Amino acid sequence: GLTDLMTVKKVMEKLGAPKTHLELKRTMLEVTGGFSETLSYEDFVHVMLGRSSPVFKLRMMFEKKAKESDPRPSGPAPERDIADLP
Repeated sequence: GLTDLMTVKKVMEKLGAPKTHLELKRTMLEVTGGFSETLSYEDFVHVMLGRSSPVFKLRMMFEKKAKESDPRPSGPAPERDIADLP
């Protein structure tokens, strides 16, 4: 799902790193490129950790590897018969 500005503000306050409305708005505009006032999960992690953070880089690397190791077959599903059922 997407996270709006006020949700990010509340999370930052609960984590003990409160930000002003203007600081968060500026950060969100920077992260989304000015296209949206809501954040995806990946953008939210970027805001929380910073793109230069080694934790962020490792997380992104592992998520990419997980997607590569579970490739989804393309095309229509193969036809099945009643005998194929368990």
